[in-house]
Amino acid sequence: MPNLLSPLPPRSIDEAFTEILTRPGIRIERIVSWGQATPEGEWYDQGWDEWVLLLTGSAGLLIEGQGETVLGPGDHVMLPARLRHRVSWTDDHQPTVWLAVHLGTEMAGSDGAG
Repeated sequence: MPNLLSPLPPRSIDEAFTEILTRPGIRIERIVSWGQATPEGEWYDQGWDEWVLLLTGSAGLLIEGQGETVLGPGDHVMLPARLRHRVSWTDDHQPTVWLAVHLGTEMAGSDGAG
């Protein structure tokens, strides 16, 4: 039976994205971070909603106009379409595992956008 926490990919320079499920209007993925952050000055500004759950590790999520929120295991956040946000940091000493649920018809990968 598949497990979101095992096995995890080895530590890498880049985050690891694993698609769990894709259907019209929904995409679920696991993201594994080891100290990565959104590059300075870059923001996500997506045309779809995203619900994110942090499973392990820790991270800082910066939402434009709202400041930074520190996330730990079990914390989750809904990011409506067009809400500019960025990951300011992730734990450098252990994997940070995210479950991301993308909702909407303009999702990256569903129509080539992204």
